[in-house]
Amino acid sequence: MRSHWNVQKSVASALFLREAITRLSASRIAWVWILLEPLAHVIFLMTMFGFVFHRMVHGVEGGVFIMTGLLGFIIARNTATRSAGAVSANAALFAYRQVLPVDTVLVRAALEGFLMLISTLVLLAGAALAGFNVAPHDPLTALAAFSGLWLCGLGLGLMLSVAAELLPEVNKLVNIAFIPLYFISGVMVPAMAIPQPYRQWALFNPFLHGLEMLRAGFFVQFHPAPEAGLSYLYGFALVAIFLGLALHVRYAGRMVAQ
Repeated sequence: MRSHWNVQKSVASALFLREAITRLSASRIAWVWILLEPLAHVIFLMTMFGFVFHRMVHGVEGGVFIMTGLLGFIIARNTATRSAGAVSANAALFAYRQVLPVDTVLVRAALEGFLMLISTLVLLAGAALAGFNVAPHDPLTALAAFSGLWLCGLGLGLMLSVAAELLPEVNKLVNIAFIPLYFISGVMVPAMAIPQPYRQWALFNPFLHGLEMLRAGFFVQFHPAPEAGLSYLYGFALVAIFLGLALHVRYAGRMVAQ
């Protein structure tokens, strides 16, 4: 008899391999798009708003400023949205009693985190070769912010994966909701550029806290908003993960039956 840990390890390994093959072979350029998506966003935004960024963030290279914001937002968004569809995409595997709905969400979130880490390192290396200064002055803060954004995506993904099974329309609403989040999460402008009292409302968004601290870890010249911090980011992530796991425990039987 194998231990529960060995069974769980085998399930996670098999699911991770399955998800990786599916994700990277979805099309001929699926693996290339992982790199091209943030790069295309950076080029577009710099072309359209380069002068504004130069005036708003003194002493910080606009391209790297945008790149760090996009990479941080994309890891949170992709982890949340792709994890939301993990249960329905792997429904056939629930015929095996060892596979639970929560396993598929956790593995898909882990895959997104791994792919985005590789993508981030490749893009930063490319920017360094192009002559940009991409070395973070406080690597621990940058890594903590990046990890916190991934954990926020994981927490949202756990909750949304249950909601999507109970209400299939949730997936469409989630994709729509992330459009305004793109603009109010500080991807293009720092939090200090948002006037009061709107800034205090914007800072209810944990992504804004994450991007502020991510840039604070990269740029010594960048001063985050006084209200921004890792404590709010991780607090939100832990609450979201707890609620997501609680929902999976409550509705696991219903999701397997569907």
